[in-house]
Amino acid sequence: MPTEAQDRSVASSVKCKLQGSTRIPAFSMDGDYVIGGVFSIHYYMQTVNHDYTTMPEPVRCSGSINTRELRFSRAMVFAIEEINNSTELLPGIRLGYQIYDSCSSVPVAVHVAFQLLNSLNPVFYKGGNCSLSGMVMTIVGESGSTPSISMSRILGSFNIPQVSHYATCACLSDKQQYPNFFRTIPSDRFQAEALAKLVKHFGWTWIGAVRSDSDYGNSGMASFLEAAQKEGICVEYSVSFYRTHPHSRIQEVASVIRRSTAVVIVAFVASGDMKILLEELSREPSPPRQWIGSESWITDSEFRRFNFCAGAIGFGIQKSVIPVATSPMLTEFWEESFNCKMKKSEKIFLIFSNYIQNLQIPYTDTSQLRITNMVYKAVYAIAHAIHNTVCQSTNGIAKCDKLTKLESKQVTELKKVNFSRNGYDVSFNANGDPVAIYELVNWQKSEIGKTELVTVGLYDASLPMGQEFQINRSITWMEDGTQVPVSVCSASCPPGTRKVLQKGKPICCYDCILCPEGETSNTTDSADCLPCHKEFWPNAKRDTCIPKPVEFLSFQDILGIILATLSVLGACLAITTVAIFFHHRTSPIVRANNSELSFLLLISLTLCFLCSLTFIGAPSEWSCMLRHTAFGITFVLCISCVLGKTIVVLMAFKATLPGSNVMKWFGPPQQRMTVVSFTFIQVLICTIWLVLNPPFPIKNLTTYKEKIILECDLGSAVGFWAVLGYIGLLAAFCFVLAVLARKLPDNFNEAKFITVSMLIFCTVWITFIPAYVSSPGKFTVAVEIFAILASSFGLIMCIFAPKCFIILFNPEKNTKKYLMNKNPT
Repeated sequence: MPTEAQDRSVASSVKCKLQGSTRIPAFSMDGDYVIGGVFSIHYYMQTVNHDYTTMPEPVRCSGSINTRELRFSRAMVFAIEEINNSTELLPGIRLGYQIYDSCSSVPVAVHVAFQLLNSLNPVFYKGGNCSLSGMVMTIVGESGSTPSISMSRILGSFNIPQVSHYATCACLSDKQQYPNFFRTIPSDRFQAEALAKLVKHFGWTWIGAVRSDSDYGNSGMASFLEAAQKEGICVEYSVSFYRTHPHSRIQEVASVIRRSTAVVIVAFVASGDMKILLEELSREPSPPRQWIGSESWITDSEFRRFNFCAGAIGFGIQKSVIPVATSPMLTEFWEESFNCKMKKSEKIFLIFSNYIQNLQIPYTDTSQLRITNMVYKAVYAIAHAIHNTVCQSTNGIAKCDKLTKLESKQVTELKKVNFSRNGYDVSFNANGDPVAIYELVNWQKSEIGKTELVTVGLYDASLPMGQEFQINRSITWMEDGTQVPVSVCSASCPPGTRKVLQKGKPICCYDCILCPEGETSNTTDSADCLPCHKEFWPNAKRDTCIPKPVEFLSFQDILGIILATLSVLGACLAITTVAIFFHHRTSPIVRANNSELSFLLLISLTLCFLCSLTFIGAPSEWSCMLRHTAFGITFVLCISCVLGKTIVVLMAFKATLPGSNVMKWFGPPQQRMTVVSFTFIQVLICTIWLVLNPPFPIKNLTTYKEKIILECDLGSAVGFWAVLGYIGLLAAFCFVLAVLARKLPDNFNEAKFITVSMLIFCTVWITFIPAYVSSPGKFTVAVEIFAILASSFGLIMCIFAPKCFIILFNPEKNTKKYLMNKNPT
C-alpha cells in the first residue's frame, strides 16, 4: 500500500502537470481566504470526440440549467457576503469564493478539483515544485455522491477539507477513505432506516424498489433493503438506471413498474435521474402507485407537475427561510428563462428583481429552502473553523490575523465546530456527519388544484429507539385518497390461522392455513398454532381455547331417561310379581316352585334393576365403588337363587325314584346355605377389590379430543373381570344343570324356563364384552346398563312370566293334578 506521503507526491505531480484550458468560474470573488464551490448547475457535459491529433477543446456543459443547483450556488454567495458584513464572525477578514459548474459529470468535477487545488490564478506549474500560495482553503460541494467521492480522494491527499451539502452516500462516513470529508446533510444510512420504519408503520410488506445506478442510489438502496429486511418487508423487484443509460433501459424500468403487483414504490433516485423516469412514465398511463421518495427528489418542486405522483411521501431536510440575493452573473439563466438574448452592455441586475418573481421555477421558490440551508450551514461551518484558527478573543472582542497560514489546522477545527444559526445547530460527529433530523413531507393538492409540499411529521434519529418517528398531520395518499393504500403480497392471516410460505417466493408471500385440531392462534399473521391445555378445546374460529364440554350419562340425556325408565319399570315389574306371588302363595304353582327361593330371586332382581340407576349421573368416588360392587353382588345373589332352583328341580325328580333319599341332603337349609355361600364369595372378591385398588372417577381426555368424558376408572381391571368372571362361572354352571333337567317329565318343569333364561343371560354378557370394550365415552356405561337390564328382564320374563300368566289368566291350570301330570299336552 502506498504511504500518505507517496499519495501526496503523486497527486501533486498530477496537479502540476495538468495541461489544457482551465474552466472559468461561474461566480468568483477575491478575498483573504478563498472558499471553493462545486455545483451541478447544468445537467450534462458536452460530448467531445477526440481525434488525438489536435488539442482537445475545453469541456463545456450542455442541456438546460438546473435552477435548484443555481439557487444552491447563489446561497453560497449570499452566505459569504453575509459573513463579510458581520462584525462578530471573522471581523476584518474578507472571504472570497470560486464557484464552478461540474455539469453533473465526474470528469468535470475532478478537473475542477485539480484546478481549485492548483491556484486561483489559472496558471499551471510545469516544474517539480508547486506553489500552494493560491490554493483554496476549503471546498463546498459536490451535490452528488459519486462526484463528491472522486473529489474527496483528490482533496484528501492535500489535507483540504470538503464540506458537502447534498452528498448523502453512507460510504462517505468512512474516515479511513475520506478523512477530510464533512457534510451538513445526514448520511443516507439514517434516511434508509427512516424509510424502512415509514414503510413498516403503514403496514406495507410488498414494495417495489427503484434506484439510481450510482453511489448515491446503490449505497442508499442497499442500506434501505438491509433495514427493510429487519422490519419484515419484502421487495418484489429492485431495478436501477442512470440518466445516461440508453432509452431502452429507462423503458424497461418503467415497464417493470407498470407490470408489478406492488402498489408502493420506494425510489432512492437522484433528482436528475428521477426527472427522466417520471417523464417516461407520463407517456403511458400506469396503475396508481404510492411513491415513497428519498430526499434527493421528494422536495424538488420541479417534479410536482407530474400529477400521477400526487400523494407521494418521503423524508426531507428541515426547511428554513434564507433571503437569497440576486446577481449580475446570470446572463445564461436569464436568456433561458425569458427566451431572449441579452446584449453584453445590458445591466441584467437592474431589471432582474422585477421579472424574476414571476417565474415559477425552483430558483424563485424560497418557501422550501431545505438543501439550500445545508449550503448556508456549510459556509458558516467553514467560516467558524477559520475564525477559531485565525482569531483571538480579548475582553469579548475578536481580533483576527489575516496573514495566518491555514493548512491542516482547518480540518481539526471543522471537527470541533459547534454553533447555532437561524435556530439550527451545526456540528459534526466523528464521521463528519450532522445529527439526522428529517421532516416527513407529503405532496398534497391545494384547493386550486396545485400540488404543494406539506410537512406531516418528523423523524429525529437522536431520540430513543421507538420515539424517533411521529406523524402530526393527516396524509393525502395516491389518487387523493384518505385511506392508507394496501400493498401486501398476501393478506394478513386472521387469528385462528397460521402462515405457510409459498414455495419459491419471499417470506411476505404465504397462504393462510386453518389451525389443526386442538390448536389455536390468537394473533394476526401467526407463524405457528399453539395447542390448547388438555382440558380446553378451540372454538369454531380456532382463535381462543374454551373449556371442553363435560359429558357423562346423565338423567337429562334421552338415553339416560330411557334406561332409567326401563330400570324403574323392571323394578316395578319385579315388585308386582312379588305381590302376585305373595297373594297366591298358597296356590300349587307358587308352592311347587320353591316359594322361598322365588321370593329371594324376585328381591334380587329388583335390586338388579335398581343398581343400574347408580350408573347414571356424574361419577363420584362413592358412586364408582357402589355401582360395580352392587351390580356384582346382586347378580351373584340372583344367579345363586336360579342355581338353587335348578338344583331343587333336579333333586325333586331324583327324589321320586324308588329308594331315593336325596332331598334330605338338599332341603331348605342347604338351599339357603348354597345361596349365601355363593354370594359370600362375590362379596369377598368385591371387598378385596375395594381395599386394594377401588374404582374412582376420572376425566377421560383421550377418547374424544373435543370433550371430556366423566367416567369411573376400574382401578383394578383384574378385580372387575374377576367379578364378571365369577358371575359368568355361576351362570354357565346353572345353564348346564338347567339343560340336564329340561327334559324331565312334568307339565311344569321349571328347568326349561331356567334354561332359556340362562341362555339369554349368557348371550347378553358374552355380547357385552366386545361391546363394552369398543364403546366410547358414555356409551360404555349405557352398554353395561343395557346388559344388566336385558339379563334381568330375561330372567324375570322367562322364569316368572309363565307362572303369573297361569295364576292370572289360566287359574284352571293352577292345580296340583295338572302340575304333576307327566304327559304334558
